[in-house]
Amino acid sequence: MPGYRAIKTTVDGLHLCASFTVISVSALSFHLTSLLELSVWMHSGCGLFRWTLSLGQVGKPLRYQEVTEAEREALHLIHLPATSNVAENSPPETAVHKFAVNLSASLSPVIPGFPLIINSSPLTEAFKVNGLSDTDFEVVTTGKEQLDFETGPNIFDLQIYVKDEVGVTDLQVFTVQVTDVNEPPYFLGNLAKGKICWGLQGSPHGLELYIAEGANPGFIYQAEAFDPEDTSRNIPLSYFLISPSKNFRMSANGTLFSTTEFDFEAGNNSHYLIVEVRDSRGLKVSTALQVNILNINEIPRFTSPKRVYRILEELSPGTIVANITAEDPDDEGSTSCLLYSITTVNNYFMINQLTGTIQVVNRLDRDARELRQNPTISLEVLVKDRPQGGQENRIQITFIVEDINDNPATCTKFTFSIMVPERAAKGTQLLDLNKSCLDNDSEAPNNRFNFTTPSGVESSSRFLQDPAGSGKIVLIGDLDYENPSNLASGNKYSIIIQVQDVAPPYYKNNIYVYTLTSPESEFPLIFDRSSYVFNVSEVRSARAWIGQVRATDKDFPQSSIVYSICSGGASLQHPNKFWINPKTGELQLVTKADYETTPTYILRIQATNSEDTSSVTVTVDILEENDEKPICTPNFSFLAIPVDLKVGTNIQNFKLTCTDLDSSPRSFRYSIGPGNINSHFTFSPNAGSNVSHLLLASRFDYTGGLDKIWDYKLLVYITDDNLLSGRKKAEALVETGTVTMNIKVIPHPTTIIRTTPRPRITYLIQRENVYSPSAWYVPFVITLGSMLLLSLLLSLIILLAKAIHRHCPCKTRKDKKPLVKKGEMKMVKRATVVETIQMNTVFDGEAIDPVTGEIYEFNSKTGARKWKDPLTQMPKWEEFSPQGTATHRVAAGERTGLLRTTNKEGDGLSGKGQAEDADLGSRNEDGKTGTPKNRNPTPTSMASPKLHPGK
Repeated sequence: MPGYRAIKTTVDGLHLCASFTVISVSALSFHLTSLLELSVWMHSGCGLFRWTLSLGQVGKPLRYQEVTEAEREALHLIHLPATSNVAENSPPETAVHKFAVNLSASLSPVIPGFPLIINSSPLTEAFKVNGLSDTDFEVVTTGKEQLDFETGPNIFDLQIYVKDEVGVTDLQVFTVQVTDVNEPPYFLGNLAKGKICWGLQGSPHGLELYIAEGANPGFIYQAEAFDPEDTSRNIPLSYFLISPSKNFRMSANGTLFSTTEFDFEAGNNSHYLIVEVRDSRGLKVSTALQVNILNINEIPRFTSPKRVYRILEELSPGTIVANITAEDPDDEGSTSCLLYSITTVNNYFMINQLTGTIQVVNRLDRDARELRQNPTISLEVLVKDRPQGGQENRIQITFIVEDINDNPATCTKFTFSIMVPERAAKGTQLLDLNKSCLDNDSEAPNNRFNFTTPSGVESSSRFLQDPAGSGKIVLIGDLDYENPSNLASGNKYSIIIQVQDVAPPYYKNNIYVYTLTSPESEFPLIFDRSSYVFNVSEVRSARAWIGQVRATDKDFPQSSIVYSICSGGASLQHPNKFWINPKTGELQLVTKADYETTPTYILRIQATNSEDTSSVTVTVDILEENDEKPICTPNFSFLAIPVDLKVGTNIQNFKLTCTDLDSSPRSFRYSIGPGNINSHFTFSPNAGSNVSHLLLASRFDYTGGLDKIWDYKLLVYITDDNLLSGRKKAEALVETGTVTMNIKVIPHPTTIIRTTPRPRITYLIQRENVYSPSAWYVPFVITLGSMLLLSLLLSLIILLAKAIHRHCPCKTRKDKKPLVKKGEMKMVKRATVVETIQMNTVFDGEAIDPVTGEIYEFNSKTGARKWKDPLTQMPKWEEFSPQGTATHRVAAGERTGLLRTTNKEGDGLSGKGQAEDADLGSRNEDGKTGTPKNRNPTPTSMASPKLHPGK
């Protein structure tokens, strides 16, 4: 064929075939990079030619030569390659193209099954090769795949391969082009397939539709069709009814409607319709529809006109309250058999299935549960014309339950106790019984009630119901707590009042009201003075009495008053310098005061009772006393003097400087105590100054034997009584400070060698170890390593001790005589020696805790505290009860607890003696200690409880 050619390629005896288009035979050239020999066979009107290319000559044009006669007689396909057209949607076995096979010179026939299509582009099974004779063949459609111009491929390249019995082959390409054909639309769904759809039955004449009689006019069916030419469905199709009917209508989009309501009994129960659909090019297709009218069972009709019923509550079960009637149109002229039922779930009514009468089955209480909120009961009554599968009808009926007076007025309680302040004004409302009483009936007047006039001894002149019958009790008299007439009645009053219904049968109940007058605080809580000023010496010890405050309240009855310190009385060392007795108001010192630190304390004392609170300012002035010792610098010194020092010389220019917070500089007096042997040393001046110098008072005499020691230890006393006379010294407080001095006397050298010193140069190298912050890790690593080594050493020591204890137990000599007999070994109890050493802190003061009221002890110097021995806080003991348990009464605010044991200094000896006595019990007859098996685990002695020293 023009424009196509077959190329036959031989590579090492293999045959490869390909197809391509020739643009110009004379000018065609190939540029390949592989060493092959390519031969191109071409059949044209001038004859059969062969193009040959030696692929070693890349870049040179092709050479051709005419096919020889022998080559012309080789096996090959005739009329191929070729191109043919086939219409879309062609049926199976449609002829597409005919071709022939030119046998080779040997006339070897074609192998059965050849020629055949070995490949296609695109891949398809829509074509096959049929044989017409031994050498004539035809390409036809198979029908396995539908050829669709709009949705499928339009061009297929088929490779047709032929082979004879001697192995000669040929391969040619056949091209098939699918042509477009205008197709009419076709119906979809049940119209196309004739299937049954929701009660619809298909038939050979078309689709049958069924409509129940009495159905409302409207939609019946939706016809659907598809135009194969319009794959995107952008062009709408048109639908028509070929046989117009007054009962049906079809819209342009294929929707079938009914226009009237059908009646089966009126006749004309079947309608035939022709539906047609057209595309935009005028092609059309039609189908038949048959619409059938179905006869149905008609619904029964209710004949009872009444829908709302009013009934009273508390009707007896079985009472008939309504009668429902109905009829069946299908049973006209004959007795109908209808069945009645109530579909609404309820607990009050039931209906007779055959007669339709409604009866009460449970109590109707208008005042309880849901009927109180809504007295209306709605029921749905259902009537059927047959038990199963028949027609039914429903109606709504309503019962309204009306209230009757069947409940008396009740109250949450019928006894009231109210507390009325004594200063309550006249006309004050004390109680409103309406808030506590109610009538459980749901409607008026059944739920209304009133109250009778109050009555009671000594109550009519003090209380009244205002307005009458309202249940509001108001005060009209005097309730002064101190009034003698009110005291005679004990400030208690009784009132009786009745609550009664206003509707028959007038139920009533009694109500009792008890009134108690409560006293009020009419007078304030005040102190007997507007402020207090107390003086206390700074040398007074802890628990020293400072003064007492007192507050009073004139109200009756009087309540207890509690005193406390609100603010003040704190220092840097002690948060609470003072303590006040919460019951008596006595102010005491918690620890010693210091005039030099704080000369004046301002406290705020508060008094509180159950009704009021008051406070007062208390000023505590600390009286100055001489309680500070002189302090001198230097407090300790070491001096060295030659043995030949002159008398009156200031030893190494030593100077002693003293200060005293509560004494003047002229009040100091200096004296040297023990250690000043032969009085070699003295101070100048020795009194009247705070600065004094150490002088040598007399020479040393070691050669004469008067002096024998070379190291002197002097204790210097500094006393602040220089300005006091002899009489005042005996009465005044005098404090003394001390200074320690070590003086070494240097003797003469035994040999003196006088030499002339030679001048020389001395190099002084000073090294300073300066810590660098950047080397912080050095001390850290050293410390950490030291701790680890120490921990390892301790662990090794512990392990070594355990090993020694495990492998080297202490051996004891076997006793000649056993302590007990062999039969008594199991009865021996072990003895354990317990030695307890207690070290007690000295507590020199006591105070009462302002919160709990318990007594605690304290150390005025260290501030240490502890609760006082509970034994000393129990002022009164009662006799033992018959059961053997001791009962005791503890005063309010005091603390009870277990007895504690405190030992004096002398208790240590007794404890040691007890331990020694207990130890004797663990020794055998030979005086050796017994083994642990012979010891008694029960302690042999127990320390008895002792009171605190000095208490």
